[in-house]
Order: sequence, then C-alpha cells, then structure tokens
Amino acid sequence: MKVISSEKIPIKMWLENIEGGALQQAKNLANLPFSFKHIALMPDCHEGYGMPIGGVLATENVVIPNAVGVDIGCGMRACKLNTFSTILNREMLLEITEGIRKEIPLGFKHHLEKQKWSKFEEAPDVPIIQRELENAKYQLGTLGDGNHFIEIQKDEDKKIWIMIHSGSRNFGLKIAKEYNDIAKKYCERWHSKVMDISKDLAFLPIEERDCKDYILAMNYALLFAKENRKRMMSKIIDIFRSKIEKNTIEEVIDIHHNYARWENHFNRNVIIHRKGATSARSGEIGIIPGSQGTNSYIVEGLGNPLSFMSCSHGAGRKMGRGEAIRTLSLESEIKKLNEKGIIHSVEENDDLQEAPGSYKDIDEVMENQKDLVKIRTKLEPIAVIKSKKRKNEYSR
Repeated sequence: MKVISSEKIPIKMWLENIEGGALQQAKNLANLPFSFKHIALMPDCHEGYGMPIGGVLATENVVIPNAVGVDIGCGMRACKLNTFSTILNREMLLEITEGIRKEIPLGFKHHLEKQKWSKFEEAPDVPIIQRELENAKYQLGTLGDGNHFIEIQKDEDKKIWIMIHSGSRNFGLKIAKEYNDIAKKYCERWHSKVMDISKDLAFLPIEERDCKDYILAMNYALLFAKENRKRMMSKIIDIFRSKIEKNTIEEVIDIHHNYARWENHFNRNVIIHRKGATSARSGEIGIIPGSQGTNSYIVEGLGNPLSFMSCSHGAGRKMGRGEAIRTLSLESEIKKLNEKGIIHSVEENDDLQEAPGSYKDIDEVMENQKDLVKIRTKLEPIAVIKSKKRKNEYSR
C-alpha cells in the first residue's frame, strides 16, 4: 500500500502506478469537505466519471450519485456445477454458446415482451422509477454491452463454473443521471465549493427528500440488477441441462460492486461508496474476474480496515477503449486467445476494447491485494459470450 499525504485527507493505494486522470480524481475526493478518514484505491483503479473506478469513498451524511456510478448494482454472479469440463468438447461448447446468444439479449437488445417479476408491483413511489418502470420490464434478464460478459469456466478440479457480469441496465443509468442532475442543482443553488473541486462530484445531503428518494431508487436498482443476473443464470443452466443430464448446482455467489450504504468504520457510521469495488469483510466471499482470456478468482475477504474492508472488482483497464482500438493488434489478440483454446468474442477492431491486452495483469492485481483477500478458487476461461454489436443508444 502506498500513501499520498498531500491533500486534505490521505489517499491509500493498493497499486504501484496510477494514471494521471485517476490520481487527480482521487485528490478531488480527498479534498471534499465531507470525506472521511482517507480515500482507498483498489489495485484495479483507473479513471472513471467524477470518481475513479476501483475507488472507495466514505462520506459523512451525504451521497454522491457519481461515486456510485451510472450502472447501479453492476456486479457478478458465479455458479458452480457438479459437471466436469472434460465432458465438454468444442462442438458442445459452440452449441451452448450459440444457445446462450439466442436466449439472452446481448448488447443494447431487450426482450420483445415484458418480463414478469413480483418486485415490479412493489416499486417505490419515486418519480424516475415510475417513469422508467415500463421500459425496465423489457430489460430484465439482458446482459448489456461494454465489459459485461457471460463466461464458462473451469476450476482446478475441472468442475464447470458459469460467471455473469451485468448490472441494472438502462434502468440504473436513468436513475443515476436523474439524481446527478438534481445534486448539481442543489450545489449550484448553495454555491457549494464542491463544484470548484469537481462539477462531477455533486452531492445530496442525507436529510433532503431527494437524497432519501435516491437511496430508495438505488436500492431498488440493486434488487433489479441481482434479479437480472439471476434470470440470465437460470436460462444458461437450462441450456446446460439440455446438453448434459443431471446437471446440478453446487454453489451460487452474487455480489454488487457499484453502490452506497451505511457502514461502521473506525467507530463512525459513514456512507461507503464503492464504485468498481467489492466488499471484503472478514470471511465474506467475493468474485474478482480477470479480462477476457485470463483467470478469474473466487476470494474470501480479510476485513482489512484500511481499505474500508474492500477489494478490487476485476483486473481494471490499463488503456481506454479508443486507445485499445488504435494500438492493439487484432491478429495478436486473437492468436493469444486461440492458443489457449478459448471460444471468445474478439473478431474485429471494435472488439479490441475488450481484448485481454486492454486490461491490467490480473495476477499482479491479486498480488497487490494479498492483505485484502485470500484466493479460494482459481477459474480458467473456456468460452466467453459478449455483445458483438455496438450502438450509441439504447433501443428502448
């Protein structure tokens, strides 16, 4: 861990090198009047919008929508099957991945029919929720674009695992944008000095009705995101069972890595914002995925108080999407994946955004957080399903 002590409160980093943009964002957080104790940066940290991804922020009595992020409830679901990977030949894997692509809308695609969910009837009476609820009914059980993925993996005992990375889809995005705009209006009305530090860190005081509504909406989006992953996993399991009889589930893990909640740290009740960071309390089970084509890990938290009991949410980007397209070799990235025998989703230049070369070394990331988590299970990729088609807007 490195410590930067030049700002109002320290910045504690679990990485050797940090890009300039992410460091400046961390300094902005450290100079906020309501930031508590220190800023914690996980080893997958990189520049985000307002706050670094892979950052953990504790605040006193305020919530910052951009410190949660636009994909509220984005997270991971991992499922261990009792089936051994040795029975899966390439033809079977191709049939399974094709079945997944047919059953689960990827990218910006949504279901053609409304999905049923009992929680739709219990949606909080918050304006943005009520406005977006009908659209959300088409989004439930869909993957999304960017770094969202479905991956078939094997552990060291050759047992099959399925891993999903997805969040609250456009539903969460609309909530995030709505309340970031509201927070900006508050800060402008009060001539808050926070806007001089960063216009992207507008906040909502906990006693305001709008803050209470944001928390209601955020928590509802967390439920939606978890149900979203659960629905996709159920369909994938059904596809496996159509190919392999007596396929039972041995373990299921589901976690969020974009949210805010009340927690007690250093004997103070504070609001912990985790943006691209995973809770890692002592004994808590977490999921840390690698990049497409590299190992992922099931981990157990060590409860390190200095990280606000948190760890990384993945490998973390080492270059932006545009830079990846400009600088990585498509031929080289495909070759590396093919040599490992992985069924992958890198086929054209746009796919380089999510190629292994655009991400940090996951093993270096894990080494840098040995005091935050211990590895319970190492997972190797067999097949990766990601969106192949990219658009600028959501279709609904």
